Amino acid sequence: MVVGKTDTSYLKEGIDQYTSRLKHYINFNIQTISDIKKNKNTTESILQKKEAEAILATLSNFAEMHLLDEKGKSFTSREFAGFLQKKMNQGLKEMVFVIGGAYGFSDEVYKNANSKLSLSNMTFSHQMARLLFVEQLYRAFTILNGEPYHHD
Repeated sequence: MVVGKTDTSYLKEGIDQYTSRLKHYINFNIQTISDIKKNKNTTESILQKKEAEAILATLSNFAEMHLLDEKGKSFTSREFAGFLQKKMNQGLKEMVFVIGGAYGFSDEVYKNANSKLSLSNMTFSHQMARLLFVEQLYRAFTILNGEPYHHD
C-alpha cells in the first residue's frame, strides 16, 4: 500500500516491471491511497491523521501490516527472504507493506503496525522507496526459489 500516485515515468516503469515479475510467485498488487493535499491550514499532523484513517480503513481483518520506515529494522536481502519465509510458514494469509507519504506515519498507524522495516539508513523519496522495495521483494522470492538473480 502506498500513499499517493507514482508520478515519475521511469519509476513507474520499474515498479510495473517488478510487479509483473512478482506475480509468478505471489498474489501481489499495489494499492494506492489518495494524497491528501496540503494547504496553508493543513498541518503535517492533520495530513498524517487523514492518511492514517485511509490506511487503517483499507486493511482487512486478517492482514498483517508492516511499515517501511527509516527507523525500522534493517535486513540483508537474504535476511528479508528469511523473514518472508517465516511469515509464510506461519500460514499468514495477507501481508501489507505500507510506504507512507512525505510526512511519514501517525502514531495511530505505528500502534497498529506489526513491524517497521528499513530499506536503508539513508532517506529516499516515498516514490523511490516503492521501486526499491518491490525490487527487494522480487529478489527475496528469487532467493527462496534458488534462482540465479541474487549474487552474494
